[in-house]
Amino acid sequence: MESDKDVVENHARANGELLFAAQRSFGAIGRLLDGTGAMLVLADSEGVLIDAIGDKRTIFDGMDIHLAVGGKWTEDVVGTNGIGTALWTGEPIFVHAAEHFCAGIKSWTCAGAPIRDPFDGKIVGVVDLSGHPNIFRPHNIALVATAAREIELALADFQNEERTRLLEAFIASGNSYRASDGLMIIDRHGRAIYSNNVPGTERKCFGESTSQGNRSPRLPELTDSAFLDSVTTALPNELRSYHVSPLNLNGNLRGVALVFPRTITGSSVSVVKKTASQHLRDHASLIVGESESLLAAVDIACRVAESGEITSLLIEGETGVGKELFARLVHVGSQRTPNDPFIALNCGAITKELFGSELFGHVAGAFTGASRDGKPGVFELANGGVLSLDEIGEMPLEIQPFLLRVLEERVVQRLGDSRSRPIDIRLVASTNRDLKEEVDAGRFRQDLFYRISTVAIRVPPLRERGTDVLLLLEHFNRKISQRKSAEPLTFSNEALEALLAYSWPGNVRQLKNLVERLHVLTRGVTIGLSDLPAEIVKADSAATSRSKLAGAGDAPAAPVCSFEDAERQAIKNALIAERGNLSKVAHALGVSRPTLYRKLEQYGIQRSYL
Repeated sequence: MESDKDVVENHARANGELLFAAQRSFGAIGRLLDGTGAMLVLADSEGVLIDAIGDKRTIFDGMDIHLAVGGKWTEDVVGTNGIGTALWTGEPIFVHAAEHFCAGIKSWTCAGAPIRDPFDGKIVGVVDLSGHPNIFRPHNIALVATAAREIELALADFQNEERTRLLEAFIASGNSYRASDGLMIIDRHGRAIYSNNVPGTERKCFGESTSQGNRSPRLPELTDSAFLDSVTTALPNELRSYHVSPLNLNGNLRGVALVFPRTITGSSVSVVKKTASQHLRDHASLIVGESESLLAAVDIACRVAESGEITSLLIEGETGVGKELFARLVHVGSQRTPNDPFIALNCGAITKELFGSELFGHVAGAFTGASRDGKPGVFELANGGVLSLDEIGEMPLEIQPFLLRVLEERVVQRLGDSRSRPIDIRLVASTNRDLKEEVDAGRFRQDLFYRISTVAIRVPPLRERGTDVLLLLEHFNRKISQRKSAEPLTFSNEALEALLAYSWPGNVRQLKNLVERLHVLTRGVTIGLSDLPAEIVKADSAATSRSKLAGAGDAPAAPVCSFEDAERQAIKNALIAERGNLSKVAHALGVSRPTLYRKLEQYGIQRSYL
């Protein structure tokens, strides 16, 4: 059984943050109360006194009624009083003489004000001014309310400082966190003091977000003993499978970090307007990447989709870059009803003789081999929706005038029919050719080119998208492993460097096929350089050789540095160029601030480096 001394020490330890925040106010006011017949006390959220200061005679008298450190003053224990009633009502209050419930304290007067946690408004304590009835003044309540506000400001400063220190502790821990992952930092009180990129479903499981004006999420009843276990136990079931890592400050466990891996890493949904439909945002998230050129292309596609005015769009890009995803994105944003059609036709897969029939349809007996019942063309099938003509540069020159006429007049006639059928479509044409060169060479009509390119989108090849290669690699790796119910592959640094150095002539499609191949043929789960196709390894070797040759000449050859050395030097150069402004350094390097902090720690680069 705990002694009274143990109970007092436990309360003081549990309320260390509150005691620390009250030091300044109590130190300043306490000195002024000597000889006034008044004492100032601090109680915790349970109404237990944890500090008392003021007139020595009054403090001594208070011991007779248990108005001393360790005494409990909730309403259910002593009835109406300044401490317990302030806790109950949540408002500043004074209780004078006979207004007290217990007869033994009717010779006292007190004024109490609640102290609220700046984080979520929860009452964490009470400041109370007590003494004999002759100290009663109406403005006593203003004094304790002011003291409570000052303590709340000190609490806010303390929490902000601890929040920063916990973030720095997480960064210094070397945790395998990527900027695209979700991160939540929880302090020892169960408060989610930092949240970034946490998916809505996980955030809802944890608690309500403050963005809607609700109180911030807090885990219930985390105990100091077995803190890590108490966090795991208090987490909703949906979150217990996520990685939880402890955070220490000065050797003491002060919080934990929860990392939420993004299912779709590097999603381009960030460029979609918040006012866009959820359906459009969901479809934009299927286009994986963070490079500026890709995000610019997604932005244009979304604007066109929502405009409702532009009826023709040209998507240009090499084979395998994902042009159809953009066409479908336009369709999703254009839909007026869920049943609006999306019809795709690959112009490179149709013979010259059947082109007219596929595009415009035909009536019965229109030509030898025609359907006996007639057949609608893709324009009719796409009526009310989107028609995607892939590889439009393959369209025969003699068919192009008829396509131009349909687009201009918005009517179509089936082959062998004199009746015109009105159509309401959006045309999305795509090509892997340079249509301007095709126009100059006489293989594509200039008037048709300008008609279909009201807006043109260039989807960048993978070799121009930088580290999007790694984002796509992780995306396909995770998708394939989930489909196969297998463990995701891991890649060595040498393999990753080779993949980054490769030019990817087949673009995203080639990368996806490579990941499929590795999942099938690799015996282990770790992919090294020897597991990659020869052409990728050769390209990496050639890039290394070119680097060596670039340093050759009359002067002594410069030593070839490793990837890590180059990265370390790039960070140092950026620090000098931006004069130590870490926000500008992170922007210049194209990384997030947490990533920059982790790299500074990894390479031992001190901020005093400058």
